[in-house]
Amino acid sequence: MTPESHSTFTEAPAIRPVVATAVVAEPEVESAGRWTRGHVPGEVGIWIFILGDMTLYAALFGSFMADRSRDVALFNESAAELHVSFGAINTLLLLCSSLFVVLGIRAVREQISRQRAPLLFALAMVCGAGFVVNKYFEYSDLLSSDLPPAENAFFIYYYVLTGIHLTHLLAGMCVLYFLYRTSRRPRLEQKQIRAAESGASFWHVVDLLWIVLFPLLYLVA
Repeated sequence: MTPESHSTFTEAPAIRPVVATAVVAEPEVESAGRWTRGHVPGEVGIWIFILGDMTLYAALFGSFMADRSRDVALFNESAAELHVSFGAINTLLLLCSSLFVVLGIRAVREQISRQRAPLLFALAMVCGAGFVVNKYFEYSDLLSSDLPPAENAFFIYYYVLTGIHLTHLLAGMCVLYFLYRTSRRPRLEQKQIRAAESGASFWHVVDLLWIVLFPLLYLVA
């Protein structure tokens, strides 16, 4: 009797494929500066205010030009009484202040340096204070030359337009102080950055209004 041969098969353990899992790094949280690029700076409310303010000034500018067209000689003779140097110095001061504010807001957005932004806003305040001092001397010079607001139509416009602008600038100085205080904080949230942008936008409008007033009152002849 032939013995049966029993083949014994040992079942090999199943080999499971090893799937390499790539570790995907989560994207870094974008910095405040990157997040704030490419958007309208500030809050919606400040732009509504700016639009209303610019509308008021546009109406005043239109009224000025209409009255000037009726008596060009009077307006030209009166404008010649102004010292262009006063207006030119104030223009330079406001342009420098706007530059400092732009650099200050950039420092706030990018969180560049805790010291740089406050310094820039402080320099902008110095320029604003210089504007006020220079305007005081200009007003004093005109009044000492017997050129009060009631002198003629041109000087009514001059004192009204520059007076409204001066009140805007004084309000802007308070805004610059707010920017200075805000920028001294160790860390700013996006809401605080937008508030700083709103303040900077208002200051730029103050600068823009003077850029229009300077040639309109001092140079147009």
